[in-house]
Amino acid sequence: QVQLVESGGGLVQAGGSLRLSCAASGSIFSINAMNWYRQAPGKQRELVATITSSGGNTNYADSVKGRFTISRDNAKNTVYLQMNSLKPEDTAVYYCHTIVQNRIGGILLSYWGQGTQVTVSS
Repeated sequence: QVQLVESGGGLVQAGGSLRLSCAASGSIFSINAMNWYRQAPGKQRELVATITSSGGNTNYADSVKGRFTISRDNAKNTVYLQMNSLKPEDTAVYYCHTIVQNRIGGILLSYWGQGTQVTVSS
């Protein structure tokens, strides 16, 4: 079993910054791409940012390009989301997600974190 534990959410004023972290632990052989999603009240969950297993490639939703930066530390099995110039419309529960292979030749399994609330006041 694999656990994803997120931290770093909170309340911030518009224009402020937050840094989210998500640490994976448990039975892990390899971790594929790691992703951040968010879900605002009454809206569908949307993909915010993704980073490949090596960390060499990243992609962002248009709404956060230039403001958010995703990174990862493979030695710590941790992914980060640096969020700058936050806007009230960034308010949501943020979830990390990844696909893990728990042993050599094992199947790939999808895991989600429990979510962390980010609230941006105007």
